[in-house]
Amino acid sequence: MAPTPPPLVEVRPVANAQNEWVALLLGAPAASGLDGAALQALFGTSDLLAAAAPLDCIVLLDSPAVLTPPTLALLAPNRVLLALRAASLAEDGAVRRLTALQQAGYRILLDGDLPAGMARPPALRTVARDCSSALPAPAPSSLPGLFGPHLARGVDTPARFQACENAGFGWFEGDYPLHQARAEGDDGSSRKRLLTLLALLARDADSCELEHQLKQDPALSYHLLKLVNSAAFSGGLEITSFAQAISRIGRRQLQRWLQLLLYARPHADSPPNLLLPLAALRGALLEALCEREGGDRDAQDLAFMAGVFSLLDRLFYMPMAAIVADLRLPAHVEAALVHRDGVLGRRLQLAACGRPDPALLAAAGIDAAAWWQASLHAHHWAIQVARNV
Repeated sequence: MAPTPPPLVEVRPVANAQNEWVALLLGAPAASGLDGAALQALFGTSDLLAAAAPLDCIVLLDSPAVLTPPTLALLAPNRVLLALRAASLAEDGAVRRLTALQQAGYRILLDGDLPAGMARPPALRTVARDCSSALPAPAPSSLPGLFGPHLARGVDTPARFQACENAGFGWFEGDYPLHQARAEGDDGSSRKRLLTLLALLARDADSCELEHQLKQDPALSYHLLKLVNSAAFSGGLEITSFAQAISRIGRRQLQRWLQLLLYARPHADSPPNLLLPLAALRGALLEALCEREGGDRDAQDLAFMAGVFSLLDRLFYMPMAAIVADLRLPAHVEAALVHRDGVLGRRLQLAACGRPDPALLAAAGIDAAAWWQASLHAHHWAIQVARNV
């Protein structure tokens, strides 16, 4: 019997107030809940939880009726949170069922408004809310006395993030990282030096030139050595100088770290930049898709670079066309970044929207299985990068 194809699932990162990814939110592309068949397909192997580790998975569900014994057997209580539509409490026996699940170790979030006339069950006090900018802003301290962390979904602006945090939410999902104001004291000089380094690498400059450029910025040196010495990437070899970094990890890997370090925090005491894992996610996703279709090493590198560079306009607060004009990128990469043209551009559009829309998948030449496997790999890699930069 042929394996069941993976369902089309939207995967969205969830961060805490310290700009750290804490979970992945899983839902159907139409923002509805997952059904039992989708849950069994997703969690029927160890791939999903392994890829998300050490983060939790939050599954958005319309009704507790989908939580049959065979499905629950696949959902590890210590790793999976159940976000149930609060309206489903009107179903016969739903309150009793969810209370029993919570007592069995599952973390339950009631998503949305309770049914009219129903009081909140004492045992079910953790909430999730759609807090998109189309809705009224949450009132400050609107969640007193409730267990948390509470999840704010659809947080699309920094102002909405601040309102949700003031209201008592502790976890946040949405596009607000794409609209951050420039950090105080960040004049962009580090990133300008990084772009110069990338240009030197592209023309195969010698190591002395590279080391001279890097030594001008102690923060960049610190971040690079911290990254290449991390348990995830160093292979147990201690690297103490830039020359060692070049000789041990090679120019190809060095170029990748420098691309990602564009998004590193500007100061050691600054909060993490949430653009960093998003850039890593896009780069790894486009690279994995290129590799699956047989692209050679150079094509994979360009796909990775396109994904990472696709957020430079958000980082530099300037049009993408003005940024790429100085980078001398291959024509198809520039077209993908500026206009979303070509196969690479369509895949970048898919990576940017985060939703596996069937029409976009078809236009990008990707089937559901390829998308899911590439997405798992990309999320795992982005999680590891964010924890080590």
